[in-house]
Amino acid sequence: MKRGLVIGKFMPIHKGHIALINFAAAHCDELIVSMSFTPDDKIDPTLRFEWLKEIFKDQPNIKPAIIPDDFDDETLPLNERTNIWAIRMREVYPKIDVLFSSEFYGPPFALNLQAEHILFDEPRKFIPVSATLIRNNPFQYWEFIPEVVRPYFVKKICFYGPESTGKSTMAEKMALHYHTVFVPEVARKIISTNDITVDDIIKIGKAQTQRVKEKTGIANKIVFCDTDLITTKIYSKYYLKEVPDILNDLENEIKYDLYFLLDIDVEWVADHLRDFGDRRLEMFNLFKSELEKRSINYIHISGNYNEREEKIKKIIDSILL
Repeated sequence: MKRGLVIGKFMPIHKGHIALINFAAAHCDELIVSMSFTPDDKIDPTLRFEWLKEIFKDQPNIKPAIIPDDFDDETLPLNERTNIWAIRMREVYPKIDVLFSSEFYGPPFALNLQAEHILFDEPRKFIPVSATLIRNNPFQYWEFIPEVVRPYFVKKICFYGPESTGKSTMAEKMALHYHTVFVPEVARKIISTNDITVDDIIKIGKAQTQRVKEKTGIANKIVFCDTDLITTKIYSKYYLKEVPDILNDLENEIKYDLYFLLDIDVEWVADHLRDFGDRRLEMFNLFKSELEKRSINYIHISGNYNEREEKIKKIIDSILL
């Protein structure tokens, strides 16, 4: 049996890696894909390894493996350095017949491994990307990021503030403009009055959190969210005089990349769930203080609806550059 080896950090795995791995798998009976990691990696190793396994789950001759990178010494000459790698590979894997790589280290590593070396697209002519480029500017290289990896780089934008400040409309408009998805305020689908219970507020918190996760999984670079768990906790305290502990846990499950705090300088529009038309300034200050208590940076958005929309678009455009 001919056994091959591909090594890498896959931080993150991208379409160049996938092309290399598929090429290698076509040229051997079994391919070990060895992912190395350190405690200081910029992307969690467990998550990276899950991506690797998910992408190749239907290719049984591809064997993902994970190994701590506690043996490398970058100060050594390349031949000595790759000899250390080869010693570790022989310790943890069966005999390797062929090393596949797109890197300069391939020939000396293969020689130390006593394996054949097959080079694949070293100058990156066919797939001009690297993991570093993706980490530094994921949106510029979005087409090279596998579907399973993209949610990691999706920016979560929260429209935040008290009642009747245009959060729902803005989330939907921005999603349409940027060809992506938005997360509506799920409370409006769960309750019909403000006569709520602790069970209702927990149900709302869980549903809101789950919806953000689901939409992040299918978003195109950005997901726009109408409200968050801080909002749920504010209304829980007002209506129930308590905040169930689980809402704290749910709040910590979602981290937003940007908050837009929408001001109250637009007309109040009453509906069956809005109770604070006479306390708008008090509620705005409460919402603002909750962000500041958490040291969450936010952008204050005021003006009429058209002005707000233009301000927000300029900021989002700068994020997408």
